[in-house]
Amino acid sequence: MPSLDFAAFSSRVLDDATIPELPNHYRGKVRDNYDLADGRRIIVASDRLSAFDRILCAIPFKGEVLTQTARFWFEQTADICANHVLAYPDPNVLICRRLDILPVEIVVRGYLAGTTGTSILTLYRKGQRDMYGMTLPDGLRDNARLAEPIITPTSKEFDGGHDSPLTASEIIDHKLLTPAQWDEVSATALALFARGQAIAETRGLILADTKYEFGVTPDGTILLADEIHTPDSSRYWRQSTYQARFEAGERPDSFDKDFVRSWVAARCDPYVDPIPAIPEDLIAGTAAVYVEAFETITAQPFAPSLEGGTVLERIRANLAPFFGVD
Repeated sequence: MPSLDFAAFSSRVLDDATIPELPNHYRGKVRDNYDLADGRRIIVASDRLSAFDRILCAIPFKGEVLTQTARFWFEQTADICANHVLAYPDPNVLICRRLDILPVEIVVRGYLAGTTGTSILTLYRKGQRDMYGMTLPDGLRDNARLAEPIITPTSKEFDGGHDSPLTASEIIDHKLLTPAQWDEVSATALALFARGQAIAETRGLILADTKYEFGVTPDGTILLADEIHTPDSSRYWRQSTYQARFEAGERPDSFDKDFVRSWVAARCDPYVDPIPAIPEDLIAGTAAVYVEAFETITAQPFAPSLEGGTVLERIRANLAPFFGVD
């Protein structure tokens, strides 16, 4: 496990990345975006943890871990699909090409898992077998490996609304994507997932499922956007304990935000009820899991940037050259 005292950094979190000197601010669930007039976008990864379409808490170093983990994977998959990244001026920040994000999230699943309302495990437990345009067999157990990875696309809700399951036919019939776009992003997603699973296996991990977002340039080129194979966008399990825990009917050891998500889901209906206060020890433990995930996935030590009085002060200093740029 990482040697950092995460409890000591409980106040060093970036829960708000508002920078008034930067133009065209859009605050997402986890990232703050600023659009420059020349077609570039500044994306600041906060430490906010989002699940159930809500912000649950802030985790020390989470934004830095996500940015640097995604950087590793963007570099490892550049031969499969070009991505939107141009530069990394700060550990929490990337400069990228601004894209028109396609209105479909491409979720690839290799296991019957999940806790959200659109996960195949949630639907399967309700008795559904026909979902996302395919039919799953009876008799599958929680967290079982599927015969082959499947794509379970959902609508991309830009206004904070709930994502909804889609089928390939619905995507094309509703003109969310053209047939050519659907063919390209689905094939690319499966290739990315295969690469991710292969590298994860060498690290003693199982990449159980993940989501991809794609966008298009003005000339129609499709690029990989947002993040890739991070603990926020993906479900990682420890390979060494998976089989024994699966046979015992226990939840796999995970490297993702299920750590907090499961704690919340066990105490309320997170889509309706107020979210209970997240204990400090759970927050510190989650920070440790994120850092351990980074170190395991990338095979690199995590050396957090502790410059500046706060994370936001450091980011402001590194982004100062962009102040006043329209």
